[in-house]
Amino acid sequence: MQGRRHTLPASEFRSLSPHDAASVFEIEREAFISVSGECPLHLDEVCHFLTLCPELSLGWFEEGRLVAFIIGSLWDQERLTVDALELHKPHGSTVHIHVLAVHRSFRQQGKGSILLWRYLQYLRCLPCVRRALLMCEDFLVPFYQKSGFRVQGPSDIKVGPLTFTEMLFPVRGHAFMRRNSGC
Repeated sequence: MQGRRHTLPASEFRSLSPHDAASVFEIEREAFISVSGECPLHLDEVCHFLTLCPELSLGWFEEGRLVAFIIGSLWDQERLTVDALELHKPHGSTVHIHVLAVHRSFRQQGKGSILLWRYLQYLRCLPCVRRALLMCEDFLVPFYQKSGFRVQGPSDIKVGPLTFTEMLFPVRGHAFMRRNSGC
């Protein structure tokens, strides 16, 4: 019986780097342009955040291929403003989740929920982070609520005709078991 050779892990989660930017943008562009006509982050912004704060990103790779990702940055205010779309505030205690996207071939398989759960678990290991904020279109509110996000209200940010709901996830303040959490 001949053994199989594996050169890449079947499934891997890791922080993204600027080298991943083209794959990230390809997935993001397809996911968002078809729905809203806009990308949350353009390629230069993806590179910007993956250079400044790669530790606040998480990619899911299967056999070396990116299938889903999250990109975040630190923010230092209670609510998101237009500046939050472009800035990383290194001394902030809030993670602004800019984008979560899943490659079209891997949608409707629960990968977005799994990736978000892993990301939120990871944030609990970062001592400076006390909460996460994001803004989403209304149809995505139930998805994020299932992961523990609470509606903060309408976002002050608008992109063309698109309006958003701002949502909050309290990273600190809950009794979480840390044993075997990988922290």
